[in-house]
Amino acid sequence: MEQHRISPATVARAIALLAAEGAVVTRPGSGTYVAPRPRQPTARADTGWQTVALTDRTVDTRSVIDDLGPPPEGTIRFDGGYPHASLRPTAALSAALGRAGRRPGAWDRAPAAGLGTLRSLFATSAGGTVTADDVLVTAGGQSALSMALRAVAAPGSPILVESPTYPGVVAAARAAGLRPVPVPVDGDGLRPGLLSDAFAMTGARVLYCQPNFHNPTGAVLPPQRRREFVDIARAAGAFVIEDDFSRFLTHGRAVPAPLAADDRDGTVVQVTSLTKPAAPSLRIGAIVARGPVMARIRAVRLVDDAFIARPLQEAAVDLLTSPAWDRHLRGLAAALRDRCRVLADALGRECPEWTVTLPEGGLHLWAALPSGSSEQRLALAARELGVAVNPGRKFFAAEPPGAFLRLSFAAAADTAELVTGARLLAQADA
Repeated sequence: MEQHRISPATVARAIALLAAEGAVVTRPGSGTYVAPRPRQPTARADTGWQTVALTDRTVDTRSVIDDLGPPPEGTIRFDGGYPHASLRPTAALSAALGRAGRRPGAWDRAPAAGLGTLRSLFATSAGGTVTADDVLVTAGGQSALSMALRAVAAPGSPILVESPTYPGVVAAARAAGLRPVPVPVDGDGLRPGLLSDAFAMTGARVLYCQPNFHNPTGAVLPPQRRREFVDIARAAGAFVIEDDFSRFLTHGRAVPAPLAADDRDGTVVQVTSLTKPAAPSLRIGAIVARGPVMARIRAVRLVDDAFIARPLQEAAVDLLTSPAWDRHLRGLAAALRDRCRVLADALGRECPEWTVTLPEGGLHLWAALPSGSSEQRLALAARELGVAVNPGRKFFAAEPPGAFLRLSFAAAADTAELVTGARLLAQADA
């Protein structure tokens, strides 16, 4: 305290941190001591045997791990998948979690399907004929996707995916032993004619799609295609896994109802999540499904993790039912709309040869690079200048038709950083 001119509370926090890291050992009634240091091994470990033992190659790390590694501190993050910390409802989340932890029974076992109140809130959000009985609470959207894929398709079978699409679903499908088959998209999303052909040629019984603010292109399926897709899948005897991750990421426009809203026959399995609009560690999502497929998904849940932590579910209920949530969503929509426009305008000035799709929701811009461009070299050059981007290759389950970048406008600190990042991207491109 004397040496550093700090308070006793700061000293106590520092010692607690050192103890958590294993650097010191505290002994009640005696004192705090430097922990014994482990003896360094003299020989280098040989893990080569694992290469032979890990014979299953279905887990594809390349689609979910950045080849360039984590960007250094201070990098402008155009590669982020979540809004910046300044766009989170941190105060409302902290208050909700504090109240949730004090509720009677908050630390009891939660129902396997999720708290009834939370399931009702998800059902109301889906609308149409969806009820709480059709909802299963999950640990975020990625967990929901993984459970849904394993429930509806047998290992070795094909699954139709958009091209381009969310890399996480390709990785999850391959980890489940499925074979992703790409179906091209246009400015309005999946092309119905090619979808019919893909079902006929592959015999697939599952389609994965993102009808609202598609990742990465930002496309929104028009009403006619929505009805057509469900009819095509139903005629093929197939499920549609609807990834509705962006329902709360609108830029102010009304979001169309999910495909699952009025699907009484159980063709559509909807996946949604609170994680992106709220915070990365609010791992709360949901699956909406009807019929025997829901029973199978619930069985997968019991095998995987039994149930979702009750305090987190209670906090989600508290957040969703508070006036702060609606205020947050309005503010988030305005901020995303502003950031989207700022980055698009900056790229128009700095990189006029690029073709940039302007979405009406979501977190990203999709940029098509001029013919002959190397997105990988551009990504590397941008990283050296302090900007991290997502090369488009990872969003395709097969050969890409050109060079693309996915650019997040949500993860940067502010709009000034977006403008600076666009200027640095132009330098990297040059």
